[in-house]
Amino acid sequence: MGIFDFLTGEFIDVIHWTDDTRDTMVWRFQREDHEIKYGAKLTVREGQAAVFVHEGQLADVFTPGLYMLETNNMPIMTTLQHWDHGFQSPFKSEIYFVNTTRFADLKWGTKNPIMLRDPEFGPTRIRAYGTYTIKVADPAVFLREIVGTDGEFTMDEISYQIRNIIVQEFSRVIASSGIPVLDMAANTADLGKLIATAIDETMKQYGLSIPELYIENISLPPAVEAVLDKRTSIGVAGDLGKYTQFSAAEAMTAAASNPAGGGMAAGLGAGMGLAMAGQMTQGPWGAMPAAAPAAVAPPPPPPPVEHVWHIAVAGETSGPFSKAAMGRKVSEGTLTRDSMVWTQGQDGWKKAGDVMELAQLFTILPPPPPAA
Repeated sequence: MGIFDFLTGEFIDVIHWTDDTRDTMVWRFQREDHEIKYGAKLTVREGQAAVFVHEGQLADVFTPGLYMLETNNMPIMTTLQHWDHGFQSPFKSEIYFVNTTRFADLKWGTKNPIMLRDPEFGPTRIRAYGTYTIKVADPAVFLREIVGTDGEFTMDEISYQIRNIIVQEFSRVIASSGIPVLDMAANTADLGKLIATAIDETMKQYGLSIPELYIENISLPPAVEAVLDKRTSIGVAGDLGKYTQFSAAEAMTAAASNPAGGGMAAGLGAGMGLAMAGQMTQGPWGAMPAAAPAAVAPPPPPPPVEHVWHIAVAGETSGPFSKAAMGRKVSEGTLTRDSMVWTQGQDGWKKAGDVMELAQLFTILPPPPPAA
């Protein structure tokens, strides 16, 4: 060390730190041989804290203000050294400036999908990402648990660990919340607060806090999103027939714009066009005129079942007789209109003239001539 450096070290007594890096969390005041002059002035600005370390032990934490480094305002230092008199020798100590402002717009996200049981979709997977802010809440704990003797500690050195903690708590809170996936977008603010609260205990062990945590997006797997979009499209279309026509028109447009499809694309477009034309013949006021297909002859009806008849005369029955036999009896005069007859399915005995099928037999012969 040259004479100039020695003299500079003896007379410099102003200790302060200004930061323009925007990502430095802790910066150690650089001093030759860590000799801090007794009576030096320490300036701590707003958004900063200064941690005084002597011989490896944390001696004091200074909040924003101007300090004179001497025993009357450093009672902890006096206790550590058991000094009971004023001293003029330099401190063999270190001063770490800690940035206590918020580090904003930090990213977090799920590297792998999170498994959960959705009330509507059943077992499913989701991904999520967002931003968060972090700040040093307890400089002494942060220096002791995280920084150690690092002379320049940046946010990048701890951001990966914090992201892991956020994802772990996010997975736990989401899986136990019971909120349907479709309703999570309306509850992202509340979910962010729940996750920040769940992380708070772990962050306190590091001397940190997360004032804000935002969930920007929660998404389903691409295959599930495609099915959901199709379902939404059907709901927007309202009428299934109109949606079918719309899908056919889109398919025709895609086939026409694909010259590589060749004859297959043309055939597909023609087939869909015919199908859509057939659907469009149905309007809200009934069927529209269209070419009628060739008529197909219906099958012949089955032959009628021929009845057979029984005749009751003087308490005795005879038969069964076919209709032709009944006609001969009418011709012979043995069956008259007043003869009692019965056939299967008939409700009781009836006069032959009252049965429609037999009444036709009595019209074959002319009726008796009128009186003179």
